[in-house]
Amino acid sequence: MKIRIVTLKNDLDALKGINEIGVYPESIKFLKPKAFYLTVKLDKIDSAACNIIKQEMLSIGADAAVAKEVITGKIKYSDCLLFGNISQFNKFCQKLKKQPLGLKEIGDQISEAIANHRKVNYTFRCGRYKLYPGKKVYIMGILNVTPDSFSDGNAFYNSEAAINHGRALVAAGADIIDVGGESTRPGARRISADQQIDRVIPVIKILKKKINKPISIDTRSSKVAKAAVKAGASIINDVSGLRSDPKIAQVAAKYKAGLILMHSKGTPRSMQKNPKYKSLMSEIIDSLNRSISLAIKYKVEKEQIVIDPGIGFSKTTEQNLKIMHSLAELKVLGYPILIGTSRKAVIGNVLNLPVEKRLAGTIATVVYSIVEGVNFIRAHDVREISQAVKMTQAITKAGNA
Repeated sequence: MKIRIVTLKNDLDALKGINEIGVYPESIKFLKPKAFYLTVKLDKIDSAACNIIKQEMLSIGADAAVAKEVITGKIKYSDCLLFGNISQFNKFCQKLKKQPLGLKEIGDQISEAIANHRKVNYTFRCGRYKLYPGKKVYIMGILNVTPDSFSDGNAFYNSEAAINHGRALVAAGADIIDVGGESTRPGARRISADQQIDRVIPVIKILKKKINKPISIDTRSSKVAKAAVKAGASIINDVSGLRSDPKIAQVAAKYKAGLILMHSKGTPRSMQKNPKYKSLMSEIIDSLNRSISLAIKYKVEKEQIVIDPGIGFSKTTEQNLKIMHSLAELKVLGYPILIGTSRKAVIGNVLNLPVEKRLAGTIATVVYSIVEGVNFIRAHDVREISQAVKMTQAITKAGNA
């Protein structure tokens, strides 16, 4: 007898594994949902509802963890951890439809969250371009037209140098060029929209004629975003997640531009002054959800949105590592995910290396991110990152061959 513990990472893995056994075809739809075990966390649930949740999970052979005082009624609320496979969660959510205390709505939200978490393929619409995250990991090459960015400040401040570098990034494997005219490094001072426009618009106008790739504008200003989109950009990358200037969403909606919504707190000048969180991932997800809701309120379509947890923005080294470890949790929102770790301080702090020696550390974060389901990688060292992405994708897709 030979025993193996197999790795099934997605529906295609499960389908292939079940088919290899030679089961009846009619059995597949019942067996596949049993292949994946999930842990679902519910925050601050009424204690009476917690008791019902616990009993209903037990009734289907699953389980739930609640605070010990729930059974005595000594506390009003408790978080819950639910443990079960997808088949059990489907049954559980159906059972909640018959329960009081808002449990029907909780069941609906759990069903939506699980569906989002299992989603693999997306469509991202940005201007005249349509991208397919899930089928491919896209590389966003960084083009800073600034004198003070943390990694390459002043290197491409001249328009001609910036245009040449943008073309070189595409030749190296970039799928998107992200042009920024304002540094958002920790401690950076904000500059005017007009200064940003003077820096980036000449570059975007010429670059759009030289490359057949989407151009992104990295800005927190709707005035800059509008000027950039009219000049040829098709994506707006807002590190404030619409907190700084909600009218960015209006620009994205009007011009059908892609919109990247990043999580951050405070401003680049103040964001690293003792950032605190009670529940890091919950707060990031809640904040991104508010940004998404605001974008949709302004008529931005779902297929125009990408989310970014904001590595290095209002986070300590330990918090950045926790986000990296928990990236898959972001999938609950149902949108493609972008990550930007390139040469950042978290890598320097872990490896004790200066900016110019952080490539190996950056590659490690990129590979891990892709395994966790990230769809876009923002990077300086595009040639090397492109090779790492290609190799990682070859491995992750091997089980589907």
